[in-house]
Amino acid sequence: QVQLVESGGGLVQAGDSLTLSCAASGRTFSNYAMGWFRQAPGKDREFVEGISWDGAITYAPSVKGRFTISRDDAKNTVSLQMNSLKPEDTAVYYCAADSTGRDVLTLTQYGFQYWGQGTQVTVSS
Repeated sequence: QVQLVESGGGLVQAGDSLTLSCAASGRTFSNYAMGWFRQAPGKDREFVEGISWDGAITYAPSVKGRFTISRDDAKNTVSLQMNSLKPEDTAVYYCAADSTGRDVLTLTQYGFQYWGQGTQVTVSS
């Protein structure tokens, strides 16, 4: 069982930057697809950005040019660099991982195997 723990959330002002990290324990995930999702109060969980085992990146239109996902397989970590944050980015952000080999677009339909507990990001105006 892979354990995922997110960190780096906090309260920031609109326009600020923030970097989230996801640390994995258990088996290494160098061959895993990884993704970030978010969920605001009263809203459905939303796909943010994902990176496949071979490095291919998929992102939601709402974060294009602002958010960047990256992975460090040697450290078993995945990061989400968030720039130009907006109040609508406020949500709990979740890290997810999958070892089935399916592409990220398929996995955006809530098909990831493993999930972290989330980290809160609040953006004030």
